[in-house]
Amino acid sequence: MFETIELNISGAVATITLNRPERLNAFNKTMHREFQQALETVANNDFLRAMVIAGAGRGFCAGQDLGERQPEKGKKPDLGETLEVGYNKSLRLLHALKIPVIAAVNGVAAGAGAGIALNCDLVLAKKSARFIQAFSNIGLIPDSGMTWHLPRLIGSARARAITMLGIPVDAETAEQWGMIYRCVDDADFDQALTELVDNVANRPTIALGLIKDAMQKSWNNSLDEQLDLERDYQRIAGLTLDFAEGVTAFSEKRPPVFEGR
Repeated sequence: MFETIELNISGAVATITLNRPERLNAFNKTMHREFQQALETVANNDFLRAMVIAGAGRGFCAGQDLGERQPEKGKKPDLGETLEVGYNKSLRLLHALKIPVIAAVNGVAAGAGAGIALNCDLVLAKKSARFIQAFSNIGLIPDSGMTWHLPRLIGSARARAITMLGIPVDAETAEQWGMIYRCVDDADFDQALTELVDNVANRPTIALGLIKDAMQKSWNNSLDEQLDLERDYQRIAGLTLDFAEGVTAFSEKRPPVFEGR
């Protein structure tokens, strides 16, 4: 079905694997289109409870394939248009998903590749992985939401330094700075990912989606607005079967069995 990605649905979990390992999974026009199609497929599947984005081979994603950035003779490229129909559309689709999204960073995540990872809800990385924002090395600015995410995640001073100077951030440092959720030894990565996905996929899916949306909206809300939003979302969560199961399980002193409903 796809040339540059793989979409696998197993039970309640969807996995999108970026699959151009010979190019460190760098995006070309075909991958942009197929990634968006896969995200739309996931969004339209009401039975899914979690999604993973992974990279094939030795890296997660090297960002944009610069081989497609060579302008025609006498013409200048419109990189803004490339962003609008490519990464920006993809990231809006990603953020609109109502299920948790896990980035499984198995190696280098550079440029927009790091942007895709940090736009996910949870980032699990191998200790050997690195996060690189080297746009300034070729006269560009960070994109894919990185000028928005990085100052909020690691502070303005560090965000400016790693983007202006193109400094790579190893996974252990990224965890210490709060850029990512967790890094693990390379040998333990697959097991840690399986455990994390199983944990997320068996939690109350509607509540997790509401948490995700509430935290996204908190950046633009006043405290009063956020209190109102929490009230409204708690009302929704309180009407779910998972809430009823959670209360019953607590009363019966047993682990809850959530169904995502």
